[in-house]
Amino acid sequence: MTDLVEMEKRGVIAHLTLNNPGSLNALSDAMLAALKARFEEIAADATVKVVVLKGAGKVFCAGHDLKEMQRGRAAQDGGKAYFADLFTRCAEVMQMIPALPQPVIAEAHGIATAAGCQLVASCDLAIAAEGTRFGVNGVNIGLFCSTPMVALTRAVPRKVAFEMLTTGDFISAERAREVGLVNRVVPHADLEAASSQLAETLAAKLGAAVKIGKRAFYEQIEMGLAEAYAHAGAIMTENMLYRDTAEGVQAFIEKRKPDWAD
Repeated sequence: MTDLVEMEKRGVIAHLTLNNPGSLNALSDAMLAALKARFEEIAADATVKVVVLKGAGKVFCAGHDLKEMQRGRAAQDGGKAYFADLFTRCAEVMQMIPALPQPVIAEAHGIATAAGCQLVASCDLAIAAEGTRFGVNGVNIGLFCSTPMVALTRAVPRKVAFEMLTTGDFISAERAREVGLVNRVVPHADLEAASSQLAETLAAKLGAAVKIGKRAFYEQIEMGLAEAYAHAGAIMTENMLYRDTAEGVQAFIEKRKPDWAD
């Protein structure tokens, strides 16, 4: 049986692939469960330093499985319990990404729409192929993309997000880069190489420092200025006491490569 989310470990980098191209890698119940299981597996694997997330076939991810959602309406309550549970489960998976110790890079191509766009916005970094389109276009079928909105409004400026949400229009990869939804745009032929190169750059850093830094990054964003500085100062103090950090600083002073245990 084919895994809905395939994982290939290349050294310290885990490559995850949404693997249901026939449904445009829709976030079905089964896909969400498979993605959650992979994230749990990676969170517990100290040998993984970076994650790359991509989609098989023509697109990255087309959002929720609308046919499956329509079937949920057959319940006595018209689907209310199912829809509430679906959006809760999806939110849990999205929140696992910033909570992972490892940086997660989205490798987007084709389209990333609705919950698929939410997935890109939830990742720590993103690289897109030229021609990729991004949208939160549920409003076009009468469904405002309220849960994708949460990730989107934390990734792009407010007015950009509101325009995308209310018009349902796609934006190009270049526009996505301009507004901060993705970090880089490259030719499609170079997409895998570009995301792998970025992953290798991150993997070469001191893993413990990246781990503590990622956690602090998301924690301080939710704080006021003074609280954020106090929290970040405590984190830097903790980081400075690492053996490998002391070695890294001394190696820089002595103009040599650090001898890290990590």
